[in-house]
Amino acid sequence: MQDIAAQLQAWHASGRSFAVATVVGVSGSAPRDPGAALAVDADGEAIGSVSGGCVESAVYELCQDAIASGRAVLERFGYSDEDAFAVGLTCGGVLDVFVQPVVPGADAAIDAGVAYIASGTPVALARVIAGPAGLLGAAVAVTADAHHGSLSPAPTTTAALERAAVAEARAMLDAGRTGQLVLGLDGRPCDEAGQGTATFFVECYVPAPRMIVFGAIDFAAAVVRIGRFLGYHVTVCDARPVFATRRRFPDADEVVVDWPHRYLDSQLDRIDGRTVLCVLTHDAKFDIPLLERALRLPVGYVGAMGSRRTHRDRNARLREIGLSDAEIGRLRSPIGLDLGARTPEETAVSVAAEIVAHRRGGSCLPLSAGQGPIHHDLARAAEPEKARSHAA
Repeated sequence: MQDIAAQLQAWHASGRSFAVATVVGVSGSAPRDPGAALAVDADGEAIGSVSGGCVESAVYELCQDAIASGRAVLERFGYSDEDAFAVGLTCGGVLDVFVQPVVPGADAAIDAGVAYIASGTPVALARVIAGPAGLLGAAVAVTADAHHGSLSPAPTTTAALERAAVAEARAMLDAGRTGQLVLGLDGRPCDEAGQGTATFFVECYVPAPRMIVFGAIDFAAAVVRIGRFLGYHVTVCDARPVFATRRRFPDADEVVVDWPHRYLDSQLDRIDGRTVLCVLTHDAKFDIPLLERALRLPVGYVGAMGSRRTHRDRNARLREIGLSDAEIGRLRSPIGLDLGARTPEETAVSVAAEIVAHRRGGSCLPLSAGQGPIHHDLARAAEPEKARSHAA
């Protein structure tokens, strides 16, 4: 839906009703991934795609029916279905498509979701795609610190179900993960759908996080490549135009010639808690004014390259210009995990590993050495809900 967000926002702002068909499940050789969407407005205009052409006509008709009836529907298209061959799904896969009518102003979650998506604000839209008839199509829009919409009217279990749906959707938003979620009507996670459960499709709309690499050195090129692999929007910044060139960094999204601290000052409205700053210049005239600013910003990670001697000297300089121990303590230096890395590529792996561990709460120990949960971020996300349950 993010690909067609601008048009949806235009329809929504004009008060025009429409229906959105979203791929919520795939198997086999299905042509599109979950989250692919096709939308049709009340005038019959269509945007987007759910199958790259295979079932577009059938889904288009479902959208028109949903606009007319005001009812959501979950439809499966597969090669074995009676009408599958007729609509052209010959690839052997299966598509589950959820079609939901949208009337601007009628659903707080959908209204908020459309607005957040259009503005680029990270949001998870959790919609009930299977379960009790009274819940089908009910939705909540979840951001990092708020949620909109309600699962009411519904059974007496709605309050617990809504709390659980919000918590799980927020955990998926933090991970940037889109997919299905099955909960019991009392809010307990379930392995599969069945009697007394509600199946949600959680769509997470998260602009790519930023990685800014300061210092156009050979190690930077490797860090840029692995940053792109991890899904970051990567910028390289260096004050020396002879080094900061597109030819040297073809994998970077942006290459900027500027003093690092000055460039960072210009980006304050484009960085957030997911932003990663990799300081690879290891030159005090660049590092100190940059780190003075970086360590006081609410970014997710700040790492700096250099030897342990360089690290000690850098910390002393930062204290001299007024940074506190707590602020200096945010600095990951020398940058990266101790993998014994030597080459630029190996060093980039160690940097990436530290970034992932820091973001997800990993211990940096071999998985074989522990007994706890593998996915630390989901375990942390569940703790507030458990605390509230015990308090109640």
